[in-house]
Amino acid sequence: MGAHTVGDTDEVGGTDEVGGTDDRSGTAVRAGAAAPPEPDLAALAERARAALVQTIDASGAWRDDPVWREAFTAVPRHLFVPYYYVATERGYERRWGEHPDPGERAEWLRGAYADVPLATRLRDGELVSSSSQPSLMARMLTALRIEDGNRVLEIGAGTGYNAALLAHRLGDDALVTTVDLDPEITESARRHLAAAGHRPAVVTGDGARGVAERAPFDRIVATCALPSIPRAWLAQCTPGGRILAPVATGLVVLTVRDAAHAEGRFLATPAYFVPLRGEGRPEPPAPRLEGVPARVREDDLFRFLLAVGGGRLDGRAAWRLWERAGRPERERYGITVRGPHAWTWLDDPDGPHTWPLPD
Repeated sequence: MGAHTVGDTDEVGGTDEVGGTDDRSGTAVRAGAAAPPEPDLAALAERARAALVQTIDASGAWRDDPVWREAFTAVPRHLFVPYYYVATERGYERRWGEHPDPGERAEWLRGAYADVPLATRLRDGELVSSSSQPSLMARMLTALRIEDGNRVLEIGAGTGYNAALLAHRLGDDALVTTVDLDPEITESARRHLAAAGHRPAVVTGDGARGVAERAPFDRIVATCALPSIPRAWLAQCTPGGRILAPVATGLVVLTVRDAAHAEGRFLATPAYFVPLRGEGRPEPPAPRLEGVPARVREDDLFRFLLAVGGGRLDGRAAWRLWERAGRPERERYGITVRGPHAWTWLDDPDGPHTWPLPD
């Protein structure tokens, strides 16, 4: 995800320069010159966190469950992103909290509270982990409809920030389990969580298999893109529980009926996540779009229909369906899991417009 690869490590220390150039002004700095004043990072963090909460408030993300406002106010995001990467024309550049320049440290802190996703781990120039956009996290957490005492499984530990929000909301770390395939990610998530005063269960393993030894769960939330809904999740979720997962550039919320049956619709919100890693699956074939007008090809809702169809829809056929159906919004689509089969659908799970998902 960038031409320039930078080091992927939690080591954030650095050495102080004794002479050189101020990168921000381009002016010479004499060796032995007075150091720039140290910013009050604690006060800056408090102001930045308050501004982030106001931004999420204005977005309406937690309108249906305002209890999340207190969680985002209390949990310090900067503890979970001791460094992150910013895309530039030259590739990714790292910002980190122990930069020798006080101004750079302040810039890192302000960026940690921006309402944007933050790239946190790269491998061979490819993004493998990130901290999601906070307002999107708030929408997802609200859509889970978490209740006191719920046991929650998070698929994709990331930085640990989402697990901390869950633990704070529930008031009991033992109710939260987060899992990731990469031991480096789970280890850093544990450190970040401990720094913030939380110790939920952090498991290294294949998220597609769930965490059977910690089941049953009342809620399951995935923070990575999926080609389908793993059946193990249904088996580990209580009847009446909810599963929220990113599929086909959208967010689907399923109600679990039993270990073999779940169904639900997509939220209105677009969502783009790093794919679930584990057993590899081939990418679906790109649909042929000859004859489809450029304005249609670039329309987000048309592209969502193509994604929901899993590459099985011819471009012109998809265009005709999209126009005939009234250019449907995301909420008109859904997913059904029934026994060994799973499929996406438009309007009706047993209607004429359905597309199978991978087993």
